[in-house]
Amino acid sequence: MDLQVQRNRTVWERASYKHVREYDDLLRQAREGGSLFGRERDRLTDVLRPGPAVVHLQSGHGLEDVGLLRAGARSVVGVDFSRVATGAAQRRADELDLACRYLVAEVPGVPLADGCADLVYTGKGALIWMRDIQAWARDAARLLRPGGHLFVYESHPAVPLWNWDPDEPRVRADRSYFARSFVNDSFPADGAVEWQWTLGEIVTAVVSAGLRLVHLSEHAEPFWRPEGAEAAAWQGRLPNTFMLLARLPGEGE
Repeated sequence: MDLQVQRNRTVWERASYKHVREYDDLLRQAREGGSLFGRERDRLTDVLRPGPAVVHLQSGHGLEDVGLLRAGARSVVGVDFSRVATGAAQRRADELDLACRYLVAEVPGVPLADGCADLVYTGKGALIWMRDIQAWARDAARLLRPGGHLFVYESHPAVPLWNWDPDEPRVRADRSYFARSFVNDSFPADGAVEWQWTLGEIVTAVVSAGLRLVHLSEHAEPFWRPEGAEAAAWQGRLPNTFMLLARLPGEGE
């Protein structure tokens, strides 16, 4: 792990203590069914119906894992490079007797066997930590069995450009859609470096890894809003999230 990744990991470990401080609230949310968005459940209905084995890359607090199980998944393995986050998620899964287990590992480079998953799920602040989007896509594809799916529900690559002004949408003067990286000045802050990938680069990486694109859509609603903020950029005129579903062809296809 190089110096910048180690710095980002330190920042994420510190930010992940939020999952410990809010453990009781997250436990309540888990008991109520987890945190999949309705459009995620709708898109994944057919994928989850057979009861797939899921790998969740960069699983964070793990509430999506509860939602995946409730929607039909047989089991979920969460992978995150925060010991704090994975520890809290495993404690909650054990307390609720859920078919989840958690690993501390960097992505890409997940220490799981090839072809161990029917569905690789990721997003909601995951791709910003990837310095090599091609390596990420190859690792996700490696984990899939033939016929398996990759699903991403993620912040739109244009989001770093939006100012949080409440009166009207504005583009930040210090950001570019085509920049390679920028220093985060919101959550988790503390100087974490986020890497930027255009939507074209993300789709190209997925296809280049041998997956076939099934669905791609862009949405105005953000997946996360800081408490108390109400930016004009979130009021329906600009893209704030995207959803991608891709499939690894089966044998003979």
